[in-house]
Amino acid sequence: MKNIWKNWKTTSAGILAIVGGITRFAFAMKAGEFTEESVTTTVMAILTGIGLIFAKDGNITGGTIKQ
Repeated sequence: MKNIWKNWKTTSAGILAIVGGITRFAFAMKAGEFTEESVTTTVMAILTGIGLIFAKDGNITGGTIKQ
């Protein structure tokens, strides 16, 4: 498994997206508004976060990481 922290910018954005999606779902459940919109928003935020975690930072060219 690759070290996901080498691309810290996209990894941190991915983690924030996942946390935001879970928070959105928690507030919807607490308010009793368990709707298709809340589920869709949560799933999309989590999938976006996963994609960002495995993405490479934009300032990295070629196949290497600038140190």
